[in-house]
Amino acid sequence: MYIIAGLGNPGKQYEHTRHNTGFDAIDCLAGKYGISFDMKKFRGLCGTGAIEGQKVLLLKPQTYMNLSGESIREACAFYKIDPEEELIVMYDDISLAPGQLRIRKKGSAGGHNGIKNIIAQLGTQVFKRIKIGVGEKPAEYDLVDYVLGHFSKEDRVGMEEAFEDAARAAAMLVYEEPDVVMNRFNVKKA
Repeated sequence: MYIIAGLGNPGKQYEHTRHNTGFDAIDCLAGKYGISFDMKKFRGLCGTGAIEGQKVLLLKPQTYMNLSGESIREACAFYKIDPEEELIVMYDDISLAPGQLRIRKKGSAGGHNGIKNIIAQLGTQVFKRIKIGVGEKPAEYDLVDYVLGHFSKEDRVGMEEAFEDAARAAAMLVYEEPDVVMNRFNVKKA
């Protein structure tokens, strides 16, 4: 079984903000595979289903971004999964251009508080991740205001494509070796 988590903040005011790209991408994945977020468990919204014959739990932690690891740890413990093999996390990354994806098998938090909390809760930096670029913060912006802000109309169009790509990448990570997925999706967008 795989747990695929999309990171974000609960509440209407955060919908479709840069920081909620993980929620947007996992919603896209859920739509593709007919999975409903019909359970409240592990301090998150979740749904179960199958991707290419493999059982999955899709999870949207409702703990707010900075405590995402608490929800993910509870789900991993309940299902007795090995996060190093069977966890995939989708989230925003300000070091990538809007819509750019970067798939990784492991790594540091890179300043992302949600990932920092997941690493602390799981006790490992080794888990698959799909970083979704939201663009670099302009010099005059406060980081919190930037990530909690919305995309321009023009960037939003490109982001919809990125959510589709992130959903495809997450599905592939369930049945394909990570290196194959990385080679497919870690390409610079023109």
